[in-house]
This record gives sequence, C-alpha cells and structure tokens, in this order.
Amino acid sequence: MSLLDVQGLKVHFPITTGLLRRVTGHVRAVDGVSFAIEPGETLSLVGESGCGKTTTGRAILRVVDPTGGSITYRRPDDTTVDLATLDHAALRPYRRDIRMIFQDPHASLNPRLTVLDIIGQSLQVNNVARGQELEDRVALLLRKVGLRPEYLRRYPHAFSGGERQRIGIARALALNPRLIVADEAVSALDVSVQAQTLNLLQDLQEEFHLTYLFIAHDLSVVEHISDRVAVMYAGRIVELSPTAELFAAPRHPYTEALLSAVPVADPRMRGKRARIRLQGEVADPANLPSGCAFHPRCRYADATCRAVTPTLEAISSARATACHHAKILALRGITSPGETP
Repeated sequence: MSLLDVQGLKVHFPITTGLLRRVTGHVRAVDGVSFAIEPGETLSLVGESGCGKTTTGRAILRVVDPTGGSITYRRPDDTTVDLATLDHAALRPYRRDIRMIFQDPHASLNPRLTVLDIIGQSLQVNNVARGQELEDRVALLLRKVGLRPEYLRRYPHAFSGGERQRIGIARALALNPRLIVADEAVSALDVSVQAQTLNLLQDLQEEFHLTYLFIAHDLSVVEHISDRVAVMYAGRIVELSPTAELFAAPRHPYTEALLSAVPVADPRMRGKRARIRLQGEVADPANLPSGCAFHPRCRYADATCRAVTPTLEAISSARATACHHAKILALRGITSPGETP
C-alpha cells in the first residue's frame, strides 16, 4: 500500500494585468502530475529548472495550495486522508510526519540561532521535549548525522556547507517523520561532499525506515539513491520508471537527452557517447505549445507530436511514459547495446 498517492495534482498561478488586477492567464507550474510512493522507497523527481518539480514538493507539503488533484496520505493506522483538502489547522498533525530538507544549507539556517535552537525548535513547538531532555535529543540527532554533540551551542557560520546540510537533515529528523521531501538537497555541495551526504541519507533511511521524495535536476546524482525516477518536463511527468531500467533504456526523448549529460565512470567509454544538446529553453508554463510540450526541442517530433498532447501511459507493469512513439523509438541509455559497461 502506498504511503503517498498523488493524482492529477495541479498548481496554477494566476497572471494579472492592469490596475484592476484582472486575471488574463495562468502559469501552469504543475499540470496534472500523478505518482505514488511506497513505504521505505526513494522516488526521485528529476528535470530542468522551471519544470515544476520543486512546486510539486511544496504542494505535497502544502507550502503552496494545490489548484486541483488529490494528495492521499496513509496514516500509521492504515486510514487515509487527502492532504489537498485540509485547512492549515487540520494539516498541523501531518507536518510532523512529512518534513523537508532544503536546497541551500546557508540560507535555510537562521544565522542568529545556535544548532540547539535550530534543531530543537520543532521539538519545543510540538511539546516533545524541553530542558535537558531537549539537549539530549538534539545531541543524539547530531551524532546520527555525523556531527559532534559539542557543537550544540555553535552558530551556523562555524560550519562548512556539508556540515550545515547535516544540521538541516537533523532538523528534518527531529520529529520522527515518515516521509522526507529532499529538495535539491545536495546540489549546492561539492561533488565529494555530495557523495557523503547521499550515503548518509541512505543510512538514515535504513535506520529510521524513512521514505524519500528526492528532487534533483541531475540524473547522475539520483542514480544510486533512487528506487524509481519520475522525469518532469513543463509541469508534467513524461517518464516514470525503475532506476536501472530508465538508465539502461529510456523511453522518452527528453530522458535520453538528460542521460547523455551524465558522466561515464568507465574511462574506456569516455568520448564515445555524444552529448545530445537540446535547442531552446524549457517550455513556458504560461504559454505551452500545442501538442507535446517537448516537441519544439525533440529530434523525433512529427505532425502528431505537434498536434496531440500525449498522456502518461503504461508501457510495462513498472514503466510509463508520455510519448506517442515510445514503443518504436530505440533510445540510448547510459549503456546502449554493443557498448561494454
């Protein structure tokens, strides 16, 4: 049974003009996104900047209000609730279960608060711990993320970027959540620190039985942490697949282009795979092209692509794609037929 089931999620922002602020259009930041996340799973949401992946995560957390669709969350007692329909007072109990790790470890920590205050704030607000018990719990959380408990009374400026992100992870863990939305959680870190942070997230997932919605723009980052990958373009999911299958044989041309930018670990294969460079910019969510939103940048597009909007359809028991030609295209993955892994 899914821990979270998102169906037809929409987040549209009105465009207003003139002194009377008349609504003349909408920015379709998220336009009918559907996916489910199983308990203990890591689902990665991947796409270029502006595709709507961060807005999707914020809608699940109800930082922004959905325009349409449902966000069905399964409680520990196996009953369900649609988070999209709850007011902010009714949402409060679920904010303990669903937490967020932010992208920027510098901006997400208040420079005027100590580590104890930053991590302990949610524990105090929710009447979980105070006094010495609060200090003990924060010290334990610091140990869990690989920091020394003696750092309790230090301020954020005393830490490196990777250490600050560990503080952010400890803050997300403070209330024993079930689902964590990690929004570009490693994109601001050096490559070596990225690997350490991803390993930490995997260790914590196993220890605390966490479920992750991992948001990223780089497929190379999500390869080893994800069970499944959902690729977004212009507010919609264009491909949903188990990670290994997606990397080996993508079924959407946009996924193929993203994979062509992933560095190859094997030195023998470097220089043998041409990068697919997409022309133009991501489709404007306020003025989407007719038919498939990707067709102006797609080298396989034909008249059908320009006229008919594809829907996300199953192509196997575990995979789905929104492409008219998914069943006939032979797209190149990280390891294509004839290449030596």
